Amino acid sequence: MSHTLKLTNTLTREKAVFQPIDPNNVRMYVCGPTVYDYAHIGNARPVIVFDVLYRLLRHLYGEEHVTYARNITDVDDKINARALRDFGAKIADGSMSLNEAIRAVTGKTESQFQADVKALGCLEPTHQPRATDNIPQMIEIIQRLLTQGHAYVAKGSEGHEVLFATASMADYGQLSKRRLEDQQAGARVAVEAHKMNPGDFVLWKQSADTEPGWAADFAFEGQSFAIYGRPGWHIECSAMSNRYLWEEIKDRLSPQGKARPHEFDIHGGGLDLIFPHHENEIAQSCCAYDTDVMASVWMHNGFVQVEGRKMSKSDGNFVTIHELLETNKFGGRKWPGEVLRLAMLKTHYREPIDFSVKRLEEAENLLTRWYRMLDEMGSIEPSIPDTKMLEKLLNDLDTVGAIDELYTLFTSDEAGALELGASALGWNFYDKEHAAIALASARFLGLMQSTPDEWLRGKNDLQVMVVEALIAKRLELLKAKNFAEADRIRNELAEKGIQLKDGKDKETGERVTTWEVKR
Repeated sequence: MSHTLKLTNTLTREKAVFQPIDPNNVRMYVCGPTVYDYAHIGNARPVIVFDVLYRLLRHLYGEEHVTYARNITDVDDKINARALRDFGAKIADGSMSLNEAIRAVTGKTESQFQADVKALGCLEPTHQPRATDNIPQMIEIIQRLLTQGHAYVAKGSEGHEVLFATASMADYGQLSKRRLEDQQAGARVAVEAHKMNPGDFVLWKQSADTEPGWAADFAFEGQSFAIYGRPGWHIECSAMSNRYLWEEIKDRLSPQGKARPHEFDIHGGGLDLIFPHHENEIAQSCCAYDTDVMASVWMHNGFVQVEGRKMSKSDGNFVTIHELLETNKFGGRKWPGEVLRLAMLKTHYREPIDFSVKRLEEAENLLTRWYRMLDEMGSIEPSIPDTKMLEKLLNDLDTVGAIDELYTLFTSDEAGALELGASALGWNFYDKEHAAIALASARFLGLMQSTPDEWLRGKNDLQVMVVEALIAKRLELLKAKNFAEADRIRNELAEKGIQLKDGKDKETGERVTTWEVKR
């Protein structure tokens, strides 16, 4: 197997061989959630995508040689306002700091996020820093930008602001490929006319006496500015990536790594973050530390829509990970985390996903089939992942191809078994060595973490097994244009109260068949 990893770099718009700055210290940063509210299903996609990449990097370079940081955003005007509402008196009398108040406000939502992503089968990152724990680091970067002429202090209608001067960076817009004159600022606060350029964005914003904030002192053009306020949106990721992927690791880096200060290997997130968030991260970090590069590779996952529409609370199709896992809101039932994960991984990370009940049903049926096959084998311990599956992942994290290989591992002898038709009561497709590879491969993708007994408990195993065998046989008959025999199977199932529904896979165009028991 080739160990060459190729990744598509948003910065270059090309797929290229991944070459870490220091192979003994591979570093990745991914933008995490804002813990104002529960994470929605769109937030789950980057968590799952970059968890697979994290697993792959650990496999290639060793667990102890990969550092993965995913931040927790708890600096937000809505969070600050709630902290003031709930704990304003304690903040005022000094019995509670602003950070402590924010922690109290966001503690439940952060805990729920951690429980949700664990249920999705994700490994815990090396670091999960909170923005509120890195305010001094943000202030330090802002002062660097002021000193080096990449930022300025201006007074707007709500007080003083420190703004990044986009015109000071010759190649600003390199990630999004947008011209400076076409860009709009992307800060948490309103855009006002006091900016030197409409594209300039907020680094630090003054808070009113009645608003939460942190004390900060800045020097600009020979003057001192004490600005009680809060950071803009983008500065937190520049501060935290630099702290956890450079400052706290630099002593362990090789000479080659030390020769490229303040740089790291991979920065990930959703497609919606390319502009303005990631564009502005690059501007801040490169200008503050006088580097040409912030991260060597930029990776972005595609959008998630729900049942064919953009997710929106007003449209009623907004759904959180917690609701999918624990309530009947979506499809009238709860969904296991492994089902959500497989449903995501069946689409390449750079492509959009239409998240639907049908997609979840198909993923669950597939997992149930695989668990049942393992159950027939008895006690199985995973061995090593399949090399063909790993090769798919090495090609720009091709999870679609990897799952195809996984499907092959679990169905290598299926043709013979299907000849048994409705009498296929005990599928025993391969020996235990083969089964151990299949299980290891599934677990490498973060799937099949349960035991067959746990997964199959409460399911009508016999009926599902027979129905799926007949459906698979019917699909083969349809491909062979043996319509009479295919219709015979459909009619036979109908007589037993099993209704089939044919459709097409939106991505492959292949026929797919789902089934249900007629009421």
